[in-house]
Amino acid sequence: MSATVPPDIEIAQSATLRPIIDVAAELGLCDHDLIRFGDTKAKIKLSVREGRKRTGKLILITGISPTAAGEGKSTVAVGITQALRKLEQNAVVCLREPSLGPVFGIKGGAAGGGHAQVIPMEDINLHFTGDFHAISSAHNLLAAMLDNHVHQNNPLDIDTRRITWPRTLDMNDRALRSVVIGLGGPTGGVPRQDRFVITAASEIMAVVALARDMEDLENRLGNIIVGATHNRDPVTARQLNAHGAMTLLLKDALLPNLVQTLEGGPALIHCGPFANIAHGCNSVIATDMALRLADIVVTEAGFGSDLGAEKFFDIKCRSADLEPDAAVIVATARALKLHGGMAKQDLTRPDPEAVRRGAQNLERHIGIVQKFGVPVVVALNSFITDTEDEIAVVHDICRNMGVEAIKTDVWEQGGEGGIDLALKVLEMLKQTKPRFRPLYDLGLEPRQKIETVAREIYGAGDVEFSPTAERGLKQLAAFDLNGVPVCIAKTQYSFSDNAKLLGAPSGFRLHVREVYPSAGAGFVVALAGDIMTMPGLSRSPAAERMRVDVSGHIEGLF
Repeated sequence: MSATVPPDIEIAQSATLRPIIDVAAELGLCDHDLIRFGDTKAKIKLSVREGRKRTGKLILITGISPTAAGEGKSTVAVGITQALRKLEQNAVVCLREPSLGPVFGIKGGAAGGGHAQVIPMEDINLHFTGDFHAISSAHNLLAAMLDNHVHQNNPLDIDTRRITWPRTLDMNDRALRSVVIGLGGPTGGVPRQDRFVITAASEIMAVVALARDMEDLENRLGNIIVGATHNRDPVTARQLNAHGAMTLLLKDALLPNLVQTLEGGPALIHCGPFANIAHGCNSVIATDMALRLADIVVTEAGFGSDLGAEKFFDIKCRSADLEPDAAVIVATARALKLHGGMAKQDLTRPDPEAVRRGAQNLERHIGIVQKFGVPVVVALNSFITDTEDEIAVVHDICRNMGVEAIKTDVWEQGGEGGIDLALKVLEMLKQTKPRFRPLYDLGLEPRQKIETVAREIYGAGDVEFSPTAERGLKQLAAFDLNGVPVCIAKTQYSFSDNAKLLGAPSGFRLHVREVYPSAGAGFVVALAGDIMTMPGLSRSPAAERMRVDVSGHIEGLF
């Protein structure tokens, strides 16, 4: 990356967007197939899948453990798609929608960067087509109907001490992690302790992301467990007769969003579960639709391969019957130096040995993807401060692992900067179909699945379950959830549950503090370490530097 490239927002604002109907035409779609949001955004109707078979090849973009130096995973996903289209390939990128929490917090958006972005960037990073708001509304409708049921004489005999369904808000707000509701007297509901989760961690987000169609969506919503009775029997949204109205609120949010890359190619942006506190993948419907409309589909999974990629393989691929054809691991020499013990303020100083020490993190991530039987290549996202000696170290490390490292510069050069990587991916796609395999058998007990991920993916020595987690494990059999995948929520910055333990630690103890069902989504959640499902703002959030001037021009948005 070069310091000469303007900020992301300036690049996006200077772009000339193609009419969305022209972008859709490249996928064989017409105006009848779309619900347009102005001239530059549209939703694609589910009916376009009818009569079309999955013929596309699926490429997963993942990364090393993220650092404050940045790796550019979404940027590479967009950039390689632009490069493939320059090579006259019918390629489309499928990404997640950004959450307002990180946008106004510290992490930023999820629209790529530099000359490898999806646009209109401001719309995508803000309210977009309203999907997040619809998900929040459906989630909070269930919460309202649950509390109303208890207030209206509680015919299901719900034990308010065992209500597990929170409320949600798409914003970082630590003050809402624990609240008390129902303090308005006899007409204000039943007082009880409650909590909020960010919308990206809502089970509704996971349900929409994993649903195959409208019928599956309604069924999954009905399966959501909201609490238990005094006899400890589970209570579901179906018993509250809430799932029909929730589906109504989500009927448009279920449709994938069509936008374009900075170079005018089609991009599907849909759903946005975080990978550290949820399953971290864009929607099943968007990916399935793209595989029916394009020859090559590039998608990404959040954070490093230990979180996003593992959940993509073990949760999303199982749910959608997907078999990925190749994977790309994004790394930077800067990030590897951080994993090698270098201080952030020293990253511009050449230090090949720091890269070599930190490359243990890259080696671990390569090994993780290889466990699933998927061919992998490393995208070395370049910075102007990288030296030839540092780049040579990465090449040596990858060569010893039996993979190639390809230098890319899509941030500065767009698709042109990803041509070499795209050519390598095309070469991989011509090889024999990979023998993809999930990590664990669904017949294992949930405890065994958690321990398998902890040892095989994270490198843990053992797993410690708190008394609360032990009680949660016992409940799963009663809820008939022993035969589903597990979704482990932990820090993204380390293979362990300690965010400060960088590099490639091994033999550590993973601390699971809570295990609970996500029956609508179809998996079990295990919270490890001190991970929070409602993030907080930093001392100096990005929101402090944003504004819109009198002409409507947005400033400070990355």
